[in-house]
Amino acid sequence: MRFDTTALKELIRDYDAVVKVIDKDARNQNERAYGGMVRDVKGKLQEHITEELVKIAWKSIGGEAKRLEINSKKIEVPIQKEYVDAIGDSEIRQYIFENIENYVYKTSVDKHIFIDNKFVIGIECKSYTENAMMKRILVDFHLLKIVYPDLKCWLFQLESQLGGDYSSLQQRCFGSRPTHTLMSFFKDVDLTIFTLLEGERKVDKPIHIHGYFKPLKYPILLDTAKHVADEFKKFK
Repeated sequence: MRFDTTALKELIRDYDAVVKVIDKDARNQNERAYGGMVRDVKGKLQEHITEELVKIAWKSIGGEAKRLEINSKKIEVPIQKEYVDAIGDSEIRQYIFENIENYVYKTSVDKHIFIDNKFVIGIECKSYTENAMMKRILVDFHLLKIVYPDLKCWLFQLESQLGGDYSSLQQRCFGSRPTHTLMSFFKDVDLTIFTLLEGERKVDKPIHIHGYFKPLKYPILLDTAKHVADEFKKFK
């Protein structure tokens, strides 16, 4: 594998340029609430970093750009027939069965990775994750796995607020007690968590405020790209 060093370093420059001006930009605009703008910008930044890491990893194994597609289009999850069978009201039950093709729930995660038109990896992108958010993430992946049972499920987060050692950025991660407990209820979702910034997120020390900035380090980006590339090797 040969990784594009220039592209990885460009991601660090993007991160620095955005995070270091979020506070000033948010304070100097009047159209949106400060907190809402900060969350939106950080979220889009993480999505950008994630998508570019996927492209860098695909390129590193010699993958052709035309074989890779990244989108976030809604996917239709059909109603469970067992649920309809169990409805006590026979008139409602019959009505749903007669129109069952229209009973779907549309869902998605932030990045859907397709190779040769096959949905292979779903990635949720978060500027940070706490366990209350983890419940929603696991539900979304569980729904997607109903339609795509072989789907790989990944979470890319800038910072972690999950507890445990997710933010230690060590090769061996043991996770946290509440997170593992939540995941134990979604046995079909084998969620892999990638954290890019070291140190647990502190609510009173946001990284966009001067003095609390955390650097995005090249070795972590490279290591994350290697993990993605290893998954891609099977499609080479």
